[in-house]
Amino acid sequence: MLAFTIRRLVQSIVVMLVVALIAFVMFRFVGDPVDQMVGLETTLEERAQLREQLGLNDPVPVQFVRFIGKAAQFNFGTSYQFKRPVAELIGDRLPATLELSFVAAAFALIVGIPMGVYTALRRDSWLSKFFLTVSLVGVSLPTFLIGIILIFIFAVNLQILPSFGRGAVVDLGWWSTGLLTASGLKALILPAVTLGLFQMTLIMRLVRSEMLEVLRTDFIKFARARGIKNRAVNFGHALKNTLVPVITITGLQLGSIIAFAIITETVFQWPGMGLLFLQAVQNVDIPIMAAYLLLIAFLFVAINLVVDILYVFVDPRIRIAGAAT
Repeated sequence: MLAFTIRRLVQSIVVMLVVALIAFVMFRFVGDPVDQMVGLETTLEERAQLREQLGLNDPVPVQFVRFIGKAAQFNFGTSYQFKRPVAELIGDRLPATLELSFVAAAFALIVGIPMGVYTALRRDSWLSKFFLTVSLVGVSLPTFLIGIILIFIFAVNLQILPSFGRGAVVDLGWWSTGLLTASGLKALILPAVTLGLFQMTLIMRLVRSEMLEVLRTDFIKFARARGIKNRAVNFGHALKNTLVPVITITGLQLGSIIAFAIITETVFQWPGMGLLFLQAVQNVDIPIMAAYLLLIAFLFVAINLVVDILYVFVDPRIRIAGAAT
């Protein structure tokens, strides 16, 4: 177990170094940082002095090591657009993105798993066919179109949910949340459903296919032959054996939800990191772009590391294979 964890941790560090190199190249060679920080009236002497202060005259390896050291301390410099430290900007937007992402992931799990189990056990019912139709819609339609449709139905026609913004939030130290206010909860519903619908349909179809496959296996037939109740067979044996692929998809999709919340945040004007990144792209704000890239990569790596460790507890065969190697 310890060797398995250390091996995965070393692999995660290598991945982060590669992403840091990409972010550094973007930060260093996509435009001149000095040109973004000064005006046209700045003299050549002032430009040279600023370049020396930023360390841009140092050798590239030295700059890369310094970049990694600062990134490890969550120091990504100052935003060209907002003239504020990037760490402060991300700290202000991070709670909104994580709150939206975790609620969307919870919606996908809470709704997707029961729907997958039901469609596997009641394949010929009209409700199963309805669930499968909904899953096709969720997979086929792009995220921005789903958001627009939901806004048109619930915000424009029914006027029961807000179409943009985060609503009222409560500050809990450095963290801000809208889960403790009525307007914050209402504002969260549409973007969370929009962001989680694709993941929900993916989880539903995965659980359904895995359940159907497990229900055909010999040990399930043997369990039924022993007189074990259907509920115990379906939920105690069949559903348990679908956990490994569900954990895989859930872990990977959680990272995808956080990384690709840009579209949803743009449609609903949600004040998160995705909207901040889109503004940075429009204004060529390299420090924000580099910080966003590193942060998303770190979240992906951390989630995958946790998923790999959970594998060992869910599937003992992985533990045995790891001990053998």
